[in-house]
This record gives sequence, structure tokens and C-alpha cells, in this order.
Amino acid sequence: MSITRLRSNSRLSAVLVHNGLVYLSGQVPDQVDAGCEAQCLEVLGKIDALLAEAGTERAHLLCAQIWLTDINADFAVFNHVWETWLQGCPPPTRATVQSPLARAGAKVEVMVSAALPH
Repeated sequence: MSITRLRSNSRLSAVLVHNGLVYLSGQVPDQVDAGCEAQCLEVLGKIDALLAEAGTERAHLLCAQIWLTDINADFAVFNHVWETWLQGCPPPTRATVQSPLARAGAKVEVMVSAALPH
């Protein structure tokens, strides 16, 4: 069984493809001075691009892990952006927690896995 790694550095691979599954590393926004909605849109855009590079798309999502720095302030905003982004796609399993993030100013981090289409 082969493992394909994309956009790797000494610390991580942004994408790992193995046995028909695609795993993305946690995606955070570059625009850390933006509000939660803008950060969410940026992160989901990064996920779309990485999934496409791996040969799949959001319709094949299996699982999502979401970290918010302030779940009380940003949970509803994230859910609105997420539900709009997923419109027309089957929803993956999902967990959302509150946690400090490594990138200062980031309000959201999202990590997903997806299946490759047959």
C-alpha cells in the first residue's frame, strides 16, 4: 500500500492519501486580523483546494474536527458558514471544541478526512 504526501515539510504533510482516504492537516487562516466569518471562509477555501489537489471534494468528507478559540462567541457564526459551505453535500461526522490555537489571532482551525471517489 502506498502513501502519498502532498505539501510536506519537516514538521507535517498538508495532505496524506492512503488506501482510498485523504487526510488533511489542521487548516488555519492566514488573515488572523479578520473576524470569525472571514477566517472560516478562508479555512474552508483552503480545504476545498487541498481536497481538489488530492483528487476529491467536500461531498466525500468523512470526518471533521473543529477548534474554536471562543466557542461562546463564534460557534453560531462557524455553524452558519459551515452549513452554507456544505449545502447540497452529505454532512460528515464532526466534533467541535474550544481551545487556544498555536497561531496567534486565529479563531478557527479545521481538520478533515475524505474518501477518494471511485
